[in-house]
Amino acid sequence: MAVNISAPTTCYHCGNDCEKDHYVLDNKDFCCVGCKGVYQVLANSGLCNYYSYNAHPGATLKSTEKRFEYLDDPSIINDLVDFTDDTITIVTLYIPYIHCSSCIWLLEKLNRFNPAIYYSRIDFLKKQVNIRFNNREIGLRQVVELLTDIGYEPLINLQDVIKKQQTGKGDNLVKKIAVAGFCFGNVMLLSFPEYLGLSAYEQTFRHFFGWVNVMFSLPVVFYSGREYFMSAYKNLRNRVLNIDFPLALGIAVLFLRTLAEVFTHSGAGFADTLCGLVFFLLVGKFVQQKTYYHISFERDYRSFFPVAVQAIENGVEKPLPLSELNVGQRIRIRNNEIIPADAILLKGDARIDFSFVTGESVPVKKVWGEVVYAGGRQTGEAIELEVIKPVSQSYLTRLWNNEAFTRVQDNRMQTFNQKVSRYFTIVLLVIAFGSLLFWLPGDVYLAFSAFTAVLIVACPCALALSTPFTMSAALGVFDRNFFYLKNAAVVEQMAAIDTIVLDKTGTITVGGENGISKKALLDNYQQQLVYSICRNSAHPLSVQICNYLHSSKQLPVTDYLELAGKGICATVDGHLVKVGSQSFLTGGANIAAATEVHVMIDETYAGYFGFTNKYRDGLEAITKLGTDYKLYLLSGDQDHEREALRPYFKDDGYMLFNRSPQQKLDFVKSLQLAGKKVMMIGDGLNDSGALKQSDLGIAITDNVNNFSPGSDAILDGRSLKLLPVFLKFSRDSITIIYISFCISLCYNLFGLSYAVTGNLSPLLAAILMPLSTATIISFTSIAAHLAAKKRKLR
Repeated sequence: MAVNISAPTTCYHCGNDCEKDHYVLDNKDFCCVGCKGVYQVLANSGLCNYYSYNAHPGATLKSTEKRFEYLDDPSIINDLVDFTDDTITIVTLYIPYIHCSSCIWLLEKLNRFNPAIYYSRIDFLKKQVNIRFNNREIGLRQVVELLTDIGYEPLINLQDVIKKQQTGKGDNLVKKIAVAGFCFGNVMLLSFPEYLGLSAYEQTFRHFFGWVNVMFSLPVVFYSGREYFMSAYKNLRNRVLNIDFPLALGIAVLFLRTLAEVFTHSGAGFADTLCGLVFFLLVGKFVQQKTYYHISFERDYRSFFPVAVQAIENGVEKPLPLSELNVGQRIRIRNNEIIPADAILLKGDARIDFSFVTGESVPVKKVWGEVVYAGGRQTGEAIELEVIKPVSQSYLTRLWNNEAFTRVQDNRMQTFNQKVSRYFTIVLLVIAFGSLLFWLPGDVYLAFSAFTAVLIVACPCALALSTPFTMSAALGVFDRNFFYLKNAAVVEQMAAIDTIVLDKTGTITVGGENGISKKALLDNYQQQLVYSICRNSAHPLSVQICNYLHSSKQLPVTDYLELAGKGICATVDGHLVKVGSQSFLTGGANIAAATEVHVMIDETYAGYFGFTNKYRDGLEAITKLGTDYKLYLLSGDQDHEREALRPYFKDDGYMLFNRSPQQKLDFVKSLQLAGKKVMMIGDGLNDSGALKQSDLGIAITDNVNNFSPGSDAILDGRSLKLLPVFLKFSRDSITIIYISFCISLCYNLFGLSYAVTGNLSPLLAAILMPLSTATIISFTSIAAHLAAKKRKLR
């Protein structure tokens, strides 16, 4: 109900002053019907804990009527969403108002407001929320209105929202640095008489300058340093002591001491130290943010998956790296290949598996002219599409890191960082108050100097930053050498590997123009039938057959089916064609003495293609890993190559042939049960299950789009010979982290031991703290670069 008041009151939701006429619900005051409505929704959804994270956490509300009508326009919706079909829509929105834990807590519970919203996930650094919702029950407009109603209106810019976001991110921090720097310079200038001991000016100007310095300190504390107080307060309300708490306490102590000394005429105060502290802290934070942005930019926009897509130019197909794929180009997607960018279907029977995007594995049929979204996987015959949006590497990486494909791993470095964050502040406060109590009876000035210096000089940031910056630098090295890792945690997993399992076909072998030594006795028309069906498969042997029969004519293909580890079948120009293993065609056992692909046309056996496998360059380097690792070979072929491969493996027990995809998975599982940390390397086709089961799965590529979401890394075939170097570099990265931990620990021990004596000025402590962070950032970057150079990596 609306009530009339005379006494001033504040809104329970947003904290603004309530006008004379305001609203009351559950004995709580609200400035408008919008704030009251949000509280009511939170109360009805059991989400009133939102207010325990912060007093008045919401944003003030305005009516959203007609403001978002444009979001009902289908063309605008298509420009904004990441994915949409008949049921599900996924959208990523930039919300500049995300600033604390209560924001994350609320925004990740949008499904409690409306059950048609399946989930919402926050990327705090980018201030983005990724939302998946049922578009039959709620539209994009309603989602945006809901966000606006709870105080988190998205920033929607149809021209270039990403660029807009990134250019505006650091503006606020730069303003705070400018204010702190301006005030710091003026306070230093006004403090010169004090520094130089000019007694002639002392009586006349000392107190006046002191009050001027206090005035300069106000914007530094309440504007530039406000974030430290807000962060400490919010975390304290959540019963968490974060690193901002001792910093906020140190700033508060310096300000109160300055105010007290100037007010009582007992001294000049510490305005110079206070302004310098905030200024240097913010400069350190700015450098840290810029470094993070640079790393993110490098990975999102300059490093592409080392996979290629079949582009069609003037009727001719050629493999094209994702980095060179442009809007308007025509591409061909074969069975089990990922669609790398939003595109329009031009040709073929599209049955798209969007489990990579939505988690739903039932294939969705698409018709000519319909939009097919990036991340879908074609299941069936090859299709042709026209690209309508540029490839988004950051979007593909986000899909790859979807919870559905994230394996549970024991991340020791992350656990260590969490422990540091949890206990460091508590230990720091104990030391600070201990030094205060120790010196207080003898010298009040010394006691507070020691107390303040301890709070400021200690820096867990250096400890916490060692892992992310080292891992990010390592990711950059791997990227430049055509080895694309899913995320930073994979580096640690790689360093812990003790067993390596190699698939054979497409992994240690590579097809060439002369790879087919025997061919089926097919007439010209039969060759066209085989060529047409094999063009739909990305399997290495199918690709070799297509290359061999490249002059054949393409015939229409329907009812295409591919069975992993067995073969392919389809109706080609009205004929039933089967291509694959002997057991797949006849139902009998495989008795081939070499790698063979058999052909059957209209239930009549038509012969086979025999292959002479060519081993990859540098295979000797890979097999030398057997001295440091358990090295196994898995193959679905017969053991006709055992003698040729014997020099590369310890004994016959390490070479396993005639293994089905399920048997490959079971073998990896048996190694893990024996306590082994297993790396599986395969082509991602017949061994996707084993890749996902392993502790570290690597999909190898050769100008093909066989990206497997179950894998942890993608390796360009040309870089397979560098695998021993990659493994050594991963261990180097872990060593760098431990060294940086030691550097940070030594800094903190030295700084704290000096600070407790009272001989370390708070201003010098303020300079040392961000300097230690910069030291760790520089050390990890330089050390990673030198380690890469030592291993002859780019």
